[in-house]
Amino acid sequence: MSEDEPSRGRSSKVARVIEEYELSGLGAELEAAWTAPESERRSLRELADHVNRRIVEAALTRGGDRPLDGEIQTVSEALAGETDSATERDVRTRLEELGVNVDQLDKDLVSYQAVRTYLQKVRGAEYKPDEADPVRSARDRIQGLRGRLRAVASSQLDSLAESNEITMDDSRVLVQVQVYCEDCGRQFDIEELLDRGGCNCD
Repeated sequence: MSEDEPSRGRSSKVARVIEEYELSGLGAELEAAWTAPESERRSLRELADHVNRRIVEAALTRGGDRPLDGEIQTVSEALAGETDSATERDVRTRLEELGVNVDQLDKDLVSYQAVRTYLQKVRGAEYKPDEADPVRSARDRIQGLRGRLRAVASSQLDSLAESNEITMDDSRVLVQVQVYCEDCGRQFDIEELLDRGGCNCD
């Protein structure tokens, strides 16, 4: 039994696709991401999206393609019904040209519920939030989300630049979260607001 299938793995859809698409190490990666501290933790929906992108990437690679992040994202969104019909038709045509069984690929994509079942019942993972300091927990969560947004934005810009959709030299993505108090009209960076314990306006 592999590291991704510690127990009862064959009854889990996620364990099955990990094996069938040869996604070695993905199970441990999912568990670590779901049980990480708030600043690094990823939600079940984020993990399901990650699994689906890995499945799509594997299917495209098997077909002889060398997909960029942007292509993987487009295919994933088209199969999930998150694009217009024209894009979906183009994606299905492209997959068929690569010899990919589109219907099977569509069936193999997972939901967040399937990821939760896999983590809890197959891997025996449990998430225990740290509620000792709610302000610190909120700060860590916000920082983690901001870091992931920065990483996604950077990845998308790189993909667009590589495919010559945009012109972009070396760049750095900045993500700021501002809070506006409607009572007094003052505006704060989220970190400043947390440090001062709120707006404290009269």
